[in-house]
Amino acid sequence: MADEIHTTRDPDGTTHTTTVIDREPRRSGGGVGMILLLVALVAAGFFAFQFLGNEKAETGAITEAAQKVGDAAQDVGDAAQKAVE
Repeated sequence: MADEIHTTRDPDGTTHTTTVIDREPRRSGGGVGMILLLVALVAAGFFAFQFLGNEKAETGAITEAAQKVGDAAQDVGDAAQKAVE
């Protein structure tokens, strides 16, 4: 740190003193940046798991619908077989 003192004198004899204090810049962004990164990662993980959960539910619904269609086709086939007998 370097402090500078500047003194100026006006023609009427008035003196003005200015002090310049040179300080190291503060570095507080590191901790805040890490916290923001952690929050972003947690949010991304949450949304990723939500998306995967929705896909599993969608796959289950499609499988169930296909099974019902298959069962209905079997019933139609059985009815046709009985009609022929």
